[in-house]
Amino acid sequence: MAALFCQFSQLATAVEVAGVKFDDQTKVGNGELLVNGAGLRKKAFFQIYAMALYLPEKSVDSEAVLAAKGGKRIAITLLRDLTAQQFVEALQEGMAKNHSEAEMAGLKDRLKQLSDLMLAIGEAKTGTSILIDWLPASGTRLTVNGQAQGKDIAGEDFYRALLRIWLGNKPVQDDLQQALLGKAS
Repeated sequence: MAALFCQFSQLATAVEVAGVKFDDQTKVGNGELLVNGAGLRKKAFFQIYAMALYLPEKSVDSEAVLAAKGGKRIAITLLRDLTAQQFVEALQEGMAKNHSEAEMAGLKDRLKQLSDLMLAIGEAKTGTSILIDWLPASGTRLTVNGQAQGKDIAGEDFYRALLRIWLGNKPVQDDLQQALLGKAS
């Protein structure tokens, strides 16, 4: 019985990155999602955040992930204190690297909406949990420490643009991209 319990416990939280545990699966909207991969965002010698990508079906291909239908989740746990401004600037920079000026112009208002929601938080301490969900019925939802922030942001193209920060042609970090695609060793 104890062995069965241990196996079940391992299944419930099978993914761990830098001490942060991510569940094997989660529910977003009405759909069940599986952890596709998880990794660590580093800058110089600093660990910035641990993150996991949840999808309806696992995929090792960036383009397939970007095109996949259904709910999705980006789960981030901060490993160091950040200001909201630092987090927003990093998101904006990551989006700009993976989109043309014309594409960015089309995303500008929604990026401002997300940025404003994050800036209203002010500061994010070590351990802060950030969820960025794609809910097909309503849009991109930002949740910080279990509290939904503002209104959902319309347009699946916007969520795809966010995903490109980590999965695009110029990802924020190559080994993090590989980890999110389940390719890391």
